[in-house]
Amino acid sequence: MGKIIAIANQKGGVGKTTTAINLAASLAVLEKKTLIIDADPQANTTSGLSFNPDSNSGNTLYDLLIGTRDGSKDIECTIQHTELKYLDAITSHIDLVGAEIELLNIEQRESVLKDALSKITDNYDYIILDCAPSLGLITVNALVAANSVIIPVQPEFFALEGLGKLLNTIKLVQTRLNPNLSIEGFLFTMFDGRLRLHNQVVEEVKTHFPDMVFNTVITRNIKLSEAPSYGQPVILYDAGSIGSTNYINLAKEILIKK
Repeated sequence: MGKIIAIANQKGGVGKTTTAINLAASLAVLEKKTLIIDADPQANTTSGLSFNPDSNSGNTLYDLLIGTRDGSKDIECTIQHTELKYLDAITSHIDLVGAEIELLNIEQRESVLKDALSKITDNYDYIILDCAPSLGLITVNALVAANSVIIPVQPEFFALEGLGKLLNTIKLVQTRLNPNLSIEGFLFTMFDGRLRLHNQVVEEVKTHFPDMVFNTVITRNIKLSEAPSYGQPVILYDAGSIGSTNYINLAKEILIKK
């Protein structure tokens, strides 16, 4: 059975989508059958993998969530292949914004994604869920479906302020909906070792959350920023870049944990 990992943080701009795309791609390069799911209506993961969010309308995560209950949509129809042999994707669309409202009257609405994924979990080694920068119903669905959650953290003061709220949400999900959910780890992104503040924040988080911080740190890297505009993960855009090396190291660290 494949391991389902949610990439979540309600604060935007901390590297969730960058991490989802490049972790999934790195796992695929290491020949692990991987599925990435764009659970964000902004559809940045979708465009970051060269899919056009508009042209995919009808076979996106929105259609899966709304159609899976009445049997009008099968999950296999929504899975698409990427440039990488071992990487598949389920794309997103702006319509996903409306899914939160449409799911409100459905029984066990927090488990719709989990139920849909149960049909294909055995087909993959890893399923990566890129969550929206919010703690709404779609993100809760991702946390209920997941085995673990990676929390990307930018090493700055304001990025730390919302961690308590996110951890409380995870605790609620663990208590009420998914007792098997664990925290895979905190991942520092956009790290600049030359900045004293960045080093101080990393040490502070390690002090408060020992054994919960990844050894791998994602450093600031221009190639990571450029790759999405070419619709590629960084390992295809520039395999020799620091960003590519960072995410390969993260994938290896996760493989060891499993």
